[in-house]
Amino acid sequence: MITKDQTLGLLHSKMQSVNLRKHCYSVAAVMRFLAVKLEGNPDMWEIVGLLHDGDYEFTKEDPANHAKLMAKWVKELGETDEELLEGIESHGWFHEGKKPKTKMQWALFCCDELTGLIIAVTLVRPDKKLKNVTVENVMSKWNSKSFAAGVKRSDIENCEKELGIKLPDFIQIALTAMQGISEELGL
Repeated sequence: MITKDQTLGLLHSKMQSVNLRKHCYSVAAVMRFLAVKLEGNPDMWEIVGLLHDGDYEFTKEDPANHAKLMAKWVKELGETDEELLEGIESHGWFHEGKKPKTKMQWALFCCDELTGLIIAVTLVRPDKKLKNVTVENVMSKWNSKSFAAGVKRSDIENCEKELGIKLPDFIQIALTAMQGISEELGL
């Protein structure tokens, strides 16, 4: 399996936007936490989280190839693990309306949108610090459809049925994971 250093090198060579990189860091941190909880491979899940949007700057005008291009680049590094490659590619499937197949893919599907909501909640707080955000803060914005309007809350809610994790617990997992990398996120 490719290493985290190789993964970060690839991500940084293909993604110039610092904010998009921070999004990938957030998803990776949450995926690592979820892998531990759901008895997955934490290293693999973290790599999938880091690379899920890594080709966005190349495919934003070509969504049919989103995540497929990143999987191709990973193969070019010598990666052959089908679970990892399919995990990365699955992010593109979500945009085609296809559903995830594995726990890892469902974890990615559910946490991707949640990281954006948590960042949005953080940015409207007076101190803009992740360490001071609570599940209650996130839940207080949940039903406000105009707040972080682009966040697909229904995707996140799949955590209950597909991962067996109640929504408040899922938010706590994501929040804890992101708080652990708050310096990297600048929050």
